[in-house]
Amino acid sequence: MGLFDNILKDEESLFRDEIALDFDFIPDIIKFRENEQQYIATCIKPLFQKRNGKSLIITGKPGIGKTAAIRKIFQELKNETDDIIPIYVNCWKKDSPHKIALEICNTLSYRFTQNKTTEELLKEITNILNKKEAVFCFDEIDKLDDNSILYTLTEDINRKTILLITNHKEFITKLDQRIRSRLMPETLEFKPYTHNETEGILKQRIEYAFVPTIFDPEAVNIIIGKTSELEDIRSGLFLLREAGNIAESQAKKQITAEHANTAISKLKDFKETPQITENEKEILDLIKQHSGKSSKTIYELYDKKEQLSYRNFSRKIERLEKKDLISKEEVYDGGRSSIIKVK
Repeated sequence: MGLFDNILKDEESLFRDEIALDFDFIPDIIKFRENEQQYIATCIKPLFQKRNGKSLIITGKPGIGKTAAIRKIFQELKNETDDIIPIYVNCWKKDSPHKIALEICNTLSYRFTQNKTTEELLKEITNILNKKEAVFCFDEIDKLDDNSILYTLTEDINRKTILLITNHKEFITKLDQRIRSRLMPETLEFKPYTHNETEGILKQRIEYAFVPTIFDPEAVNIIIGKTSELEDIRSGLFLLREAGNIAESQAKKQITAEHANTAISKLKDFKETPQITENEKEILDLIKQHSGKSSKTIYELYDKKEQLSYRNFSRKIERLEKKDLISKEEVYDGGRSSIIKVK
């Protein structure tokens, strides 16, 4: 008997559409965020009259619908008009002004980016966007070490709304005063979902993702309870998917309380996976190739392909060290230097 014979005998899946359990999935209706979406829409509204929109700092804990709400608004904006261009940038992935500029060019379908500096790219972006109106959303904005691109956009783009998403309320106090005075942002806080709201959201996702009646009500209540306790919908989506995978791996026809509890036991691994930005990942990969070299040597290798100051490079090294991914040892060999190694 082949290894996959038993698996292939039962081709029916418990999942109807597993993509609905992705955190980036946008449901037809973003439940319980109607008020926040309406407020954001009013900040964009002046752009429809060819006037400057309002800028917002959107705060709140992770996993409470900030990004989903913006993505839904951008989706509707694209359907409504071609005159207002929505531009979304995830600063976890695009964590330097140059990468952000490249991402904006990609959104605008501007392809002549090779060998251009950040300043040159921003000039091209300005030329394109000043013929229309734009809404920028910079998600996880606090992951940027260099916010200078915000200054350029506020100065050079004529009609825009800038939305800054952060998990940290105190971010506004750390923002450069020159940027703050030009943005003049209002603040919108997303409150954690209540238990009933958490129940409504997870049941909506179950309806999208799973075959009807597959989930035992007790299993659903266990997952809702844990998600409500953590105040993080992402954890709930992980638990739904994991419980489904466990049941399916056992060739079960229903997802039970036992599967839900086993999924919860795996939640620690999901929560503790270190998150690193795209720049940090590239630096970590470079350190893996040159483990034991000095930080200056690694920076010189990295700087050949990325425009990043040594100061910002050092900050990213410190973050990788705090996340226990690398070790740093100070040595004296005719001068002070740091030896970087992968842990």
